[in-house]
Amino acid sequence: MTSATPPSSEGSSPQKVCHSQTQTDISKPLLSSTGLPVVTGGAAGAGGPSALRRRRRVLSKDGRSNVRIEHVSGRGALYLRDLWTTFLDMQWRYKFFFFSATFAGTWFLFGLLWYLVALVHGDLLEFDPPSNHTPCVMEVKTLTGAFLFSLESQTTIGYGFRCITEECPVAIILLIVQLVITMVMEIFITGTFLAKVARPKKRGETVKFSQHAVVSNHEGRPCLMIRVANMRKSLLLGCQVTGKLLQTSLTKEGETVRLDQRNVPFQVDTSTDSPFLIIPLTFYHIIDENSPLRAWAAKGGGWADPELADFELLVIMSATVEPTSATCQVRTSYLPDEILWGYEFPPVVSLSPSGKYVADFAFFDKVAKTKTPFCKQLSSPNDKSEMQYNGTNEDEASREKLILGEKHKGKEKKRDRARIRDSSPLSVRISNV
Repeated sequence: MTSATPPSSEGSSPQKVCHSQTQTDISKPLLSSTGLPVVTGGAAGAGGPSALRRRRRVLSKDGRSNVRIEHVSGRGALYLRDLWTTFLDMQWRYKFFFFSATFAGTWFLFGLLWYLVALVHGDLLEFDPPSNHTPCVMEVKTLTGAFLFSLESQTTIGYGFRCITEECPVAIILLIVQLVITMVMEIFITGTFLAKVARPKKRGETVKFSQHAVVSNHEGRPCLMIRVANMRKSLLLGCQVTGKLLQTSLTKEGETVRLDQRNVPFQVDTSTDSPFLIIPLTFYHIIDENSPLRAWAAKGGGWADPELADFELLVIMSATVEPTSATCQVRTSYLPDEILWGYEFPPVVSLSPSGKYVADFAFFDKVAKTKTPFCKQLSSPNDKSEMQYNGTNEDEASREKLILGEKHKGKEKKRDRARIRDSSPLSVRISNV
């Protein structure tokens, strides 16, 4: 697949592509490299078309958004209005910096106020107060002493020789104001630290998606399959796996919608209820006449064709973390060249000699060619007939030979299973399908 330049306009300047959801003129596809300007030299040239394709992901493989927000008026004011979320989304290094700067700043600010109180009352050393003079705060005669009294008051250290007296009502009011303000500030900062630590974001990192999706037959129907695993012993409750197909579509009004979202439902076996994710499971999406992947699958899943490969499949799993009851969401995405046509997942669950079930993650991301006849084409939208399988145009004798061959293979498999049961206890591979 080669890169090509976009259609030339009347002027010599390059065309600007609008990134809004709805637009009426698109000169570049959504995800494929066709339509991108040819870039030579440097890192871009080394990456090639596949690198350009991958850089245009809406969602990265680890679930992070690749959408950049620009030209938002008053963004800073919007973030300040929602300080709680702003502090939660802040990275740890900035959070520790603001934590330290806030405490040091309040200590110094109130230290200046205590210094002004001592200055107005004449408690400083340069005023040379008489021996019978009663200061507002004992032993606060310099700016350093005022800073230390502010620090001791705010942290409730109280070393014993710096204390407030009854001489100045203003000093008493200032002490109350400092303690109230700093207490509210400490509650807020401590709450954001605890909330950030307790967020289920890190729990989502222990949920693993397969690197590739595969398309093969399951129960006589072509299905798109992904594999999901929980790598902790603590369970995830109420698991729901959904998919979103992002592609460019054309409406009846002639509008081209970029990043149009279509639902891609997934299920485990024949049930769409919450699965029990105690072992790695394979989720299926049936490619039928209602599937948004029907047009792509009808031509054999050719991801090299830019018109067919102009999509991205987002997979989202939502669940509740059992120990904390917090809602956790895990995301990943698959480009057309990451969906393997005619492959299937090998089993990862085995039975050890001691009788325990073992999930071997060495097989988690591996795929294998399908051994059964695979549906290569689907019916067109106007065709109401069933899907056509390999060998449908063969004569009746060929069909009988195929059936006899399958029966023979089934008998051999049964004999192999019998030999395994009669032999010494070995590790037996168990499929979750």
